Amino acid sequence: MSSDVTPDVGALAINVTIPEELRWTDTRRGTEFTLTTLNVRLLRDGHLAAKAYGRPTAGGRGTYVSFAVPDRPELADLVAGAASRAGVLWAAHRGLPRSDG
Repeated sequence: MSSDVTPDVGALAINVTIPEELRWTDTRRGTEFTLTTLNVRLLRDGHLAAKAYGRPTAGGRGTYVSFAVPDRPELADLVAGAASRAGVLWAAHRGLPRSDG
């Protein structure tokens, strides 16, 4: 790609494991879920958006249902810290692996 072309990046998203001590439960359609993962997206305006995902507390696979992230300072810190860490990792990428095939 020539240096005068700016790629149009439509989405940047990361998955973040919620530490045990920060997990919570929420109910959807009569089923209680324990939220264990965050999906954090970087929006075009530079803000972050996050949704939580988990598994039914009673066990089983359940469905892929998103939940709002509660407005708690420790969760906001987790989201911001994860986004900053992801930025460091992205900036240090080593490109696609070369195949000698």
